[in-house]
Amino acid sequence: MIKEKLALVPKLPGCYLMKNDKGIVIYVGKAKILKNRLKSYFNGRVTGKTKKLVSEIVDFDYIITGSELEAFILELNLIKKYDPKYNILLKDDKSYPYIEFKNEKYPSLQVKREININKKNKMLFGPYPNVHAARRLVNLINRLYPLKKCDKMPKKECLYYHIGECLGYCTHKDLDTKELREEIISILNGHDEILINKITEKIKLNSDNLNYEVALELKNELDYIRVVFERQKVELNDGINRDIFNYYYENGYISIVVFFLRNGKLVGNKKNIFPLIDDIKETLEYYIVNFYSKKNLAPKEIIVPEELDTELLNSVIESKVITTMKGKKKHLFDLAKTNAKINLENNIEMEYRNNEKSIDACKELGNLIGIENLSVIESFDNSNLFGTFTVSGMVTFIDGIPSKKDYRKFKISKEQNDDVGSMKEVIYRRYQSVLLNKTRIPDLILVDGGINQINACKSVLDDLCLNIKVCGLEKDDKHSLSELIDGDTLTSYKINKRSNIFYLLTRISDEVHRFTINYHRQIRSKGSISSVLDEVEGIGARRKKELLKKYGSLKKIKEASIEELKEILPENVANNLHNYLEIFNKDKE
Repeated sequence: MIKEKLALVPKLPGCYLMKNDKGIVIYVGKAKILKNRLKSYFNGRVTGKTKKLVSEIVDFDYIITGSELEAFILELNLIKKYDPKYNILLKDDKSYPYIEFKNEKYPSLQVKREININKKNKMLFGPYPNVHAARRLVNLINRLYPLKKCDKMPKKECLYYHIGECLGYCTHKDLDTKELREEIISILNGHDEILINKITEKIKLNSDNLNYEVALELKNELDYIRVVFERQKVELNDGINRDIFNYYYENGYISIVVFFLRNGKLVGNKKNIFPLIDDIKETLEYYIVNFYSKKNLAPKEIIVPEELDTELLNSVIESKVITTMKGKKKHLFDLAKTNAKINLENNIEMEYRNNEKSIDACKELGNLIGIENLSVIESFDNSNLFGTFTVSGMVTFIDGIPSKKDYRKFKISKEQNDDVGSMKEVIYRRYQSVLLNKTRIPDLILVDGGINQINACKSVLDDLCLNIKVCGLEKDDKHSLSELIDGDTLTSYKINKRSNIFYLLTRISDEVHRFTINYHRQIRSKGSISSVLDEVEGIGARRKKELLKKYGSLKKIKEASIEELKEILPENVANNLHNYLEIFNKDKE
């Protein structure tokens, strides 16, 4: 069938969609000449991950476009629509931290990961190589300059005003902050000497006032800043923000490195290794466009390898995309390639082992439970505290590798200690959404628990008319994975702790537990004091109001003795509250 279909493919630009035996789109690509590209997949010379892709293809479709640019844009949209598993291999969902400066009458500074470039009066600086570096700089600038520290406007001056780290914008409305704002913007634009001079000035002031502890802290910050600036000596001295992309390819894997230059200085880099499925040109173009898709801000200039189509990239990214052949830019471009080569050489053995082990584990698990070409696994876990703050988490593994962009969080609507009820709700919400949005259906669902959890999951899937294999994971008294329960036959399989299957299932189980617990902690930390007090029997509206008035925070209530709590509460209620907060905080740690 494929051979006959290939003969009919025209020599025109367009997109192609590879499908497996279930009719699911598993890969989307574009080509300047569709016929040549499609033939290359079936000529028998493919290796590595491409070979595995080809082994699963039973059919393909294609869409003709008017140009390669149209094909590229269509490819991006088709990938969003179908979320094919082999395209996911090239996705990196990490977003880098930026420093956001609100250039307003009452200026403020904060670290942001989720950026919105359309908001007025906000300036973004970055990306920074890691969130620690960005936070440290923000904290230092906030300490050196009296910026607005509060999210809202309080009715009177807070502690920051009294220690000289805020101008008291809440009560002093007619303040001139122009000079302050200009100085901070200069620092964030790379004028290091302003920051160094400011720290030096503060060190002297505190030393003269005998505040030696503060002076020492500032000296440590000064040493850190000087080390950071020393590392940034590779520069172009032109004050331009640019990213430089280069790569190194060997034995079926491509290593990609991005250099971040801000204000002409090298401030950090990013490294990735991927199995190569398409040709190098298509892979790099897709990677670069995906890199700037909502998550990272495109700089003024982007330097790429000469084999890429810069006009096409310019059109999609809307930034100046160029190649370079000489000078300092070429030196940095070559340095990026050297880094890519070293990264691949240092990590290739680990990539080989992990990839082989993951694929073997999926194959063995599929053989055990009767799923041919097992690839996409979705796993669920629940978490609650005494039936409160109930949440569920879902993680997705594709060919044994976590696909973090496919993770999902669910806040359960009913606050009760009912794992079966929670499982039914989350399975219904997840797979009703899959049906409505026509997104990818997994090959296997894993639930953390035995037959009750399996039956809860299967009953919902039956109601939705979905035929998806369900298995349960059971653990021994040491919380180690011990058995896999087949949801169709209810056969219980003992898992050899030295097997690839044990490695895969343990990794999935640990990951879904970690993900769900972290979400649970976030929900609890965001939950108001009031909502926590509501869970303690004997505390009504009046007593809650008195506790909040006297203590103001859960931490202070927890620190209070039972005798102190008895000034507001009866002894039995004081005991209940004290014990509840002990467990609540212990679980939170």
